This record gives sequence, C-alpha cells and structure tokens, in this order.
Amino acid sequence: MTDLNSVFEATAAGYADRPAVRLDGLVLSYSQLRDAAYRTASLLSSAGVSPGDRVALMLPNVPAFPIAFYGALAAGAIVVPMNPLLKSREVAYRLRDLGASVLFAWHAAADEAAVGAAGTGVHLLKVDDPDAAGLLAGLAAVAPVPAGRTGDDDAAILYTSGTTGKPKGAELTHAGLARNASLTARTLVDAGPEDVVMGCLPLFDVFGLTCALNAAIAVGASLTLLPRFDPGKALEIIGRDKVTIFVGVPTMYAAMLHDPAGARADTSSLRVCASGGSALPPEIMRGFEQAFGCVILEGYGLTETSPVASFNHPGRVRKPGSIGTPVEGVEMRVVDAAAPGAGGAGLFVGEVGEIVIRGHNVMKGYWRNPEETAVTIIDGWLRTGDLAKVDQDGYFYFVDRKKDLIIRGGFKVYPREVEEVLYEHPAVAEAAVIGIPDADLGQEIGAAVKLKPAATVTPEELRAFVQDRVAPDKCPRRVWIVPDLLKGPTAKILRRAVRPPQDLP
Repeated sequence: MTDLNSVFEATAAGYADRPAVRLDGLVLSYSQLRDAAYRTASLLSSAGVSPGDRVALMLPNVPAFPIAFYGALAAGAIVVPMNPLLKSREVAYRLRDLGASVLFAWHAAADEAAVGAAGTGVHLLKVDDPDAAGLLAGLAAVAPVPAGRTGDDDAAILYTSGTTGKPKGAELTHAGLARNASLTARTLVDAGPEDVVMGCLPLFDVFGLTCALNAAIAVGASLTLLPRFDPGKALEIIGRDKVTIFVGVPTMYAAMLHDPAGARADTSSLRVCASGGSALPPEIMRGFEQAFGCVILEGYGLTETSPVASFNHPGRVRKPGSIGTPVEGVEMRVVDAAAPGAGGAGLFVGEVGEIVIRGHNVMKGYWRNPEETAVTIIDGWLRTGDLAKVDQDGYFYFVDRKKDLIIRGGFKVYPREVEEVLYEHPAVAEAAVIGIPDADLGQEIGAAVKLKPAATVTPEELRAFVQDRVAPDKCPRRVWIVPDLLKGPTAKILRRAVRPPQDLP
C-alpha cells in the first residue's frame, strides 16, 4: 500500500476492536479512532477543505493528534504538524508560507495560534478535549475522498531549518512515509498487533510521527501516549501498559536511567528500544541496558528522509557508537563534503565526509522553494550536511555536523533564527549563538552578544526577550556579553571561534 490512508483503513478494518491509542484512562479502539478521524474529515469538508489543501496541527501527544492527522488525510489534505509551543510569529510564518486553510490548535496553544493566524485567512479550530470530543460532537463520519491519490502525492510537510536559517517545509510523500513506517515496524523493531509502543516522542516531529504513530498503525499495535516527557511518568507507563517497544532520544534514556523511580520500575515487558536524534553515549547505553534488561538499537535519519535512513538491524552485529547500515531500499555513502554535486564516488574506509542518501524515503523537495531543493537534492542524492565515516563492514559512524545546527535534547535549533531575534533588541549590535556541550541534553544553547555603544542590558533581560519570541527549546539558557566577536575575511562572525567564559554558570 503506497498511501497512509490505505494503511490506516486496512488496519482499522482488520483490528477494529483492538486498542489503537491510549492516554492514561482514555483508550480508543481502532474502530473508534477511524470513526473520529472520519468525523474530522466531515468537519474539514464543511470548512471548505479540498484535496491538496494544507491543514496544520498544533497538538501535543494526545489522541486528538492521530484523530486530526488521519482525518485530514481522509479529507485529501496535506498535514502540517507543528510544535504547540511555537510563538505567534513562528506560527504566522509557517501559515503564510503554506497557504494553509485550517489550523487545529490545542487549548493551551490557542492564544499564540490565534495571533499567528490573524490576517492569514486560516480557519482556527480550538481543541479542548484529549479526544476532540467537543469539536466532533454531532458530526457524521464520512468515507475518505475518492481514490486517485498516488504514492508520490504529498502526505505531510514538516518544517526544518536549512542552510539559510529560514524554516523550510520538507514535502514528505505518502509512499515515503508509509514505507518508512512499515520498515521500522517490520524489519527494525519486529512489531506486531500484540505490541505496545511508547509514544513520548513528539508526534509533530518526524521521528515520533513515523517511528511511533505510523509504525504502530502499520501493524495494528497499540500506542500509549505521554504528552510531556517525564522520566518517572514514562517508567510508570511502561509498567502499567506493558510497553514492549520504546522509541526515544538519548536524553530520554539518560533521564530514565538516572531517575530514582528506575530502581522500583517494572520494565520486564520491554523487548526493544530504538534511539535516534543524536548520538547515544556508550555509557548511557550500557547503563540503561544493565538497569532495565532491554537492548537499545541506534539509527540515523533526518526530517528530509522521513526519517529513518540507517539502523543497527536486529539479527545483525550491533556496533555501539555506530548508526548502523542503510535500511531496505535506501542507499547511503560518504562523499567529499567540499565537492560539488553528489560528490562522486564514496570515500575510503575511515575517511570523514558528508552523508548523502538516495531512496524512497527522501523528500520530494522543500515546499515552494526550488532553489534550496536544487542545492539539497542532486541527481537524486540528498546532501545531508552531516559528517560521518564508514568502517570495513559498511557500518556508518556519525562524526559531526557540517551545518551549524545545535542539537538540544534531540531537537534541532538553527543559530541564525535565534540570532535574528536577538538583533531585534535595541541594545544588541552583534550576536553569535552556539552549542555548548551539556551532560544531560547533549548540547545547550549559548549566545555571545556585543552591545551597541553606551547600551546597557543584562544577560537575564536578553534571555527573557528571546523567550517571549521563540519556542522554549530554542531559547538560549546561557547568555554573556563580549566586547567584540571574531570575524573572518568577509566580515562574517566566526561562530566556531566563540567560547563561553569559564565562570559562566
């Protein structure tokens, strides 16, 4: 099946009475999830949504997310998952870039969503209930739009930052997402209808969307949700719901390993764990596996690859520290990062170069951005901007990022986006945002700021200024004032030369 609708319909028909999604005491069977999704399609139809229209979601990990996601797909729409913590300016940028028609907003995000949607012509739908019961009351379920959708049609657009620093919408197709989810479920974690998948990764992110939600749907498994990650609560849910598959980022594994609740947690049901988003420290892997008796398998991917590109496959040799080998139907190689095009032939074993990827999982392109698409996808190969090396057995090892992305707790933060906000402050002359090594999060966000002559402002005031304008995961936790910032020959600020003061708290 090459589209997500067909996968969802087949699973709902085959496992109608089995639990599909759970949030604590709220459990929806597959038939109930399908009914709610198709009532959502009815709601969208009445709002004037036509096939190909963009429908945005600002929803946390509650059952309303899969309801709205599959409901929008049933209406023939392209779904745009968005962080419910986005500020109004970030919302406005995405809605205008999309030409979106409808925005589902969780009640806690409704104020920022409303301000962001103002003047865009977007119809705002506020979601007050975890299962959207109030919004869908009295609506009749409608069948999905008539067949005609192809695997190459867009299913979702997920925003990511690229070389320009401006968020860009990666167009992910039905075939790419459906196959990546199926591969994840069937060949990477060996999931089936008896499995319970932990849904603590944000569903608005492609990792959670594909490897938790869509992978569970692909095989009729149950997805148990955690709206905001808390290690103690996650351990409690694992024991309560008999979670068999846990998918997370390294910071989650570290937090659960170090949480006092771990000593008394019942994790006997865990069968396999998957890690991605950033490199998992070997000591965390070893400590977690010893403490909870479950193997962690690492993989690699990015938004533009739907996301899984490589993995430490079960049944093969596992190499700690490696991101594994390419998944079925995907090619990966390491090429000269400075070379034009796709870089020609791959580099020799052990040489560090840029990862390039080709396969069904690669995005169609960036939404309405042919220039960025042309420099990112060349001859079918996606240039990732990530550096790696390959060993004699074909296992890849992530080395560094060519781009200046900061990875904070598994989430990508582009420095320029934060810098542009700092520049809006009347006291700021120059700013450089960098990643600072952090034992818990991998990287923390730091900002070095040069003030205008005679201007005065405290680091705390600058932090508060940025905090009011960007999502919390992008806000610099450490800010310091500098007399000057080192620049290169073209007067460009050299971020890599920026170092935080040794006495910085």
